[in-house]
Amino acid sequence: MRRGIYLLEEVQFHPMNSQRPLKYLEWLTAYKREDEALESGTSVLTTSQSVRSSDIDLVGAFYAVGITGHTQFKAVTLWDCRGGWDGGWRQMMEIYDDVKPELFLSQIDDLRWSAFSRPLGAVAGSPALADIVQEGYRAPFFLFESAQVKPGAAHDYLAAVREERAPVMAEHGHRLTGLYEVLLSDTEVVTVWGTDLDAHLALQRARDAALGLDDEVKGDDRLLKWNKRAREFLDGPWRETLLAAFPGSKLAPR
Repeated sequence: MRRGIYLLEEVQFHPMNSQRPLKYLEWLTAYKREDEALESGTSVLTTSQSVRSSDIDLVGAFYAVGITGHTQFKAVTLWDCRGGWDGGWRQMMEIYDDVKPELFLSQIDDLRWSAFSRPLGAVAGSPALADIVQEGYRAPFFLFESAQVKPGAAHDYLAAVREERAPVMAEHGHRLTGLYEVLLSDTEVVTVWGTDLDAHLALQRARDAALGLDDEVKGDDRLLKWNKRAREFLDGPWRETLLAAFPGSKLAPR
């Protein structure tokens, strides 16, 4: 079984015009739905929409919930490179071979301001996104964690997340959907969790109560213990933010 290879992209829009991320997400989800009809293993580099392929699968398209710590306004996309390194990843890399003119033409020119991509590699115990989609799992919100770890500690940190944190988060209505090391680097990890608004709010209040800051609900000390445990692996910024699943994407409620 091949390792799952994914791509996470954060797209910024400028000036602050809320219609731009809407237009981008509508365009993106529509054209990727058309790609589903393409034969597996084939790809086409077009003059207006870059590479077309069903093996470069848009699994998640999200509007970033700015009040949780994102730059406003921002879209986030999560791609499954079906077939791993020799599948969707190869097809994405092939568009740079000879730097063809088609690479520079797009229907969304001047719509995006900037974009930042992270190549992700699934680690042991990480669910396969294709399996999650096939199962029919959907969630209105996804918790997105990006953390800087000590050099070489990515797999150890993610193993601790899987074994120690995931069961606690599951009790609080958060389903683990991705455990990833950021590839081509040695110090960053990403985790993704599906949830809903009620579970998000209940989790925050359980943590507040554990800190002695909310006496109306029961606290969960395990949430604070995890924060201390995580610091054994961390070596820099750690942040969790929320993503709202965009209608029409595979992980969005229908």
